[in-house]
Amino acid sequence: MSRTLRVSVRNAKYQQWETLLRNRTKRHRAGSFLVQGVRPISLAVEHGWTIEALLYDADRSKLSDWARGLLERPHIEQAAVSGVLLAELGEKDEQAPELIAQVKIPQQKLADIATRPDWLGIVIDRPTSPGNVGSLIRSADAFGADAVVITGRNAADPYDPKAVRASTGSLFAMPVVSAASAHEVVEWARKQDHAPIVIGTDEAGERALFEHDLRGPTLLVIGNETAGMAKSWFELADATARIPMSPKAASSLNAANAGSVALYEAARQRSAG
Repeated sequence: MSRTLRVSVRNAKYQQWETLLRNRTKRHRAGSFLVQGVRPISLAVEHGWTIEALLYDADRSKLSDWARGLLERPHIEQAAVSGVLLAELGEKDEQAPELIAQVKIPQQKLADIATRPDWLGIVIDRPTSPGNVGSLIRSADAFGADAVVITGRNAADPYDPKAVRASTGSLFAMPVVSAASAHEVVEWARKQDHAPIVIGTDEAGERALFEHDLRGPTLLVIGNETAGMAKSWFELADATARIPMSPKAASSLNAANAGSVALYEAARQRSAG
């Protein structure tokens, strides 16, 4: 049986958990992040992610069968945390979550990803919104993508709690890797046995997205929420594509919506062909 730690005050252990939520640098230095919700935690377990600790509500009279089953797993630290403190870690205004998992950040790299003839990936270039990152990871999973690549040294963190929540567990179902620049990604792509065509998206793209053949190995690029793709993507991409919009539209799609549309078009072509 795992040892149970009891936390009822904002002690050093609680502060360590809090930094995993608030501080990106310390989160990556510690190599772990916090996850809540039945589906995300269950998917983390299902896909073999390392659960380092399970925090449960010490004030609850009875835990669910699901929670008890996880707590019975061997070699995982357990912490009985007061409901008030667990609600703070779960970022809930009222009721504390039943369970929060501390999960190890995997050491996934771009070099670990290999393509195949029908491979599909998406690049999120220099995103600033963790919510958009999580939403695009969710869309990538829904439309059958094989990997998500996040470029830019100061890009939003996929292990930020907002990103984790927005992904609704899809973060655990596919590789999500970081790369410093477009050059690094394109260099990797050109070395693949099934080198993907790199298609950037931009409202001034030379052709509409549906005019491109997306059935072979493909890497779609979605730009920053405000500035769009970095200049280097325009120089390195094989083509740029625009998403047709109504002439009455007051503004363009945001990054998460544009990426979802692009992924849908790739999935549509593949299912049709």
